[in-house]
Amino acid sequence: MNNRLSTASRIITWICALSLIGVLFLPIWRIELSAPQYPEGLQLEIYANRLGGNIDVVNGLNHYIGMRTLHEKDFFEFTLLPYIIGAFVVFGIAAAIVNRKWFFLIWVGCYLLFALVAMIDFYHWEYNYGHNLDPSAPIQVPGMTYQPPLIGYKQLLNFGAWSVPGAGGWIFIGTGVLMALFGFLELRRKANKSFTNVRTGLTTAAVIIVICCTSCSTGPQPIKFGKDACDFCKMTILDQRFGGEVITPKGKVYKFDDIHCISSFLKSDPSLKTNVAGIYLLDYSTQNKFVPANESFLLQSNDLHSPMGGNTAAFNNEANREQAKQQVSGTNVQWNDIIQ
Repeated sequence: MNNRLSTASRIITWICALSLIGVLFLPIWRIELSAPQYPEGLQLEIYANRLGGNIDVVNGLNHYIGMRTLHEKDFFEFTLLPYIIGAFVVFGIAAAIVNRKWFFLIWVGCYLLFALVAMIDFYHWEYNYGHNLDPSAPIQVPGMTYQPPLIGYKQLLNFGAWSVPGAGGWIFIGTGVLMALFGFLELRRKANKSFTNVRTGLTTAAVIIVICCTSCSTGPQPIKFGKDACDFCKMTILDQRFGGEVITPKGKVYKFDDIHCISSFLKSDPSLKTNVAGIYLLDYSTQNKFVPANESFLLQSNDLHSPMGGNTAAFNNEANREQAKQQVSGTNVQWNDIIQ
């Protein structure tokens, strides 16, 4: 009996195996590009057997900087991936039916090894894609390479590149986490004892989910004054009394040197006004402190002399704003008035 899987492990095996079917049809990875000339952004989607998104536009941009154009026929992985993923589906169903611990552990081991090899292959592709440039390209920046990030955000000239799993990728990752977790628990399960570690396993899974969620924090990040550039006007952020940050639901942070730049950035794409996780303004009276925009107390005055002429300061309470008004004559305003 000790060689058989627990009921919980068999259920998880069925769930994981059948969930992988979705990886065959949903995008596994996404690379999103944003730039002032593309306010709605560009997107490259990678499926198990094809490319999707704004391929033609991305290829047009690649021509100017000497990067290779993207064609599905150049990726041998598109031929193999559907069969490999399909094999894991069949393998998982067989593991649930056979109900043997060793069979299940082989399935888990092969899956995790494949995940590692896939990430190495993806990194190698990105490296070649971003480093092997055409020396006769119209636009050449000495020493510049254009390798997209493996995961996360990276600035490439005036483009911001955001690399994240797609829906299929999250299924693939979630399946791998569950398989590894229950494989570990199966290895630790002792003879003639019930599978009491399921509760521990579920708790551990919850902790992993919390860690993953908190790693994509939607809170403000410290601004490196004198180094960070405003994402709207491109000027270096110097004055610690003005400006702020806009944060997307995916955790991407846009930094600004003036409230005027924030409002102009939001007005450049109307969808941004509602599709943000947070807008934070620097507190005029407290160095390096942020205040949520919709909770701030704003003061407009020509005597404030903010970097880009917005001449608007944010305060975290009414008392601080009133104290500032004793030094500069100004008008109280609301955040909604600024972004209208």
